[in-house]
Amino acid sequence: MPEPLSRRAFIGTAGAAAAAAALPGPAGAIEAPAIRRPVQNHFAAVSSGNGLRAVNRAFELVEAGTDTLDAAVEGVKIQELDPADNSVGYGGLPNEEGVVQLDASCMHGPTKRAGAVAALEGIKTPSEVARLVLKYTNHILLVGEGARRFALSYGFETENLLTPESRELWLRWRANRGTADDWLDVPESEKMTARPTGTINLNVVNAKGEISSVTTTSGLAWKIPGRAGDSPIVGAGQYTDNEVGAAGSTGRGESNIMVCGGFLTVEHMRRGMKPTDACLETLKRVVAATPPRLLDARRRPTFGLQFYAVNKRGELGAASLYPARYAAHDGREGALRDAAFLYESR
Repeated sequence: MPEPLSRRAFIGTAGAAAAAAALPGPAGAIEAPAIRRPVQNHFAAVSSGNGLRAVNRAFELVEAGTDTLDAAVEGVKIQELDPADNSVGYGGLPNEEGVVQLDASCMHGPTKRAGAVAALEGIKTPSEVARLVLKYTNHILLVGEGARRFALSYGFETENLLTPESRELWLRWRANRGTADDWLDVPESEKMTARPTGTINLNVVNAKGEISSVTTTSGLAWKIPGRAGDSPIVGAGQYTDNEVGAAGSTGRGESNIMVCGGFLTVEHMRRGMKPTDACLETLKRVVAATPPRLLDARRRPTFGLQFYAVNKRGELGAASLYPARYAAHDGREGALRDAAFLYESR
């Protein structure tokens, strides 16, 4: 019968066994493989409330193999070419001189490129022109007459963008600018159109995790000629980082520019926030940066602003200062959804 093992001998034996286990194995030994779980991406598209047709069109195109940027542009073109939508493209409401000036920008995540146009006149689809700037130049932003001539060089034709409806709305606004001018006021019984800030933003990610974004607008109605809002400003009206996600906005452009809202929302997602939470956090920054003249008695903004976001995994969301709806396609269906918001009512 073997002698009992002393405590000192036991500890020494155990230590030797542990040391032996730590030594490299014989040549050719195979270590157990590490398990890496890939991030599961899936298609998603998120847009402003007027973009239900846009997200559905983007889904159809991406499913057929179309690049995310091309799908996004084709999506927003539906609104740009729709004369019944007087906030973008053809039929957009003009500046104070009755001239329609359009803005747009886009980003393509896989190639890390961007393109934009501002104060573009006579071209119905500024999103297409912005994409041409992205694809064929080393520039990012073209403006005014230079942007128009650039578009003409690619075969676009100058057209009158005012529809009878948008012209009539402008004429009514001009007649009611002030009581001391030489224009007769429209009778109180006739409905006046509020000063809209309509825009369409669309952010798309495919199953490969490739992301693109585009924003297009006719800008603030009756604006000072030459005014550009956030839509043509990369980092404000929209922004894409192919490693993180994309975000864009609609609403009062000047307030968004002051916080670089598209970029900031993507940065919130980079830090781990879900898309909706990221949009809400950016809105809080907007409120904090708003001057007193644009706040009501309860310290709430007197304007509207919305953000829309999607991350690389295909999670999406939106948030607004006040209750609003947005369009989204999660890869199964496109639908209007209620956005998160900061304040119950304006």
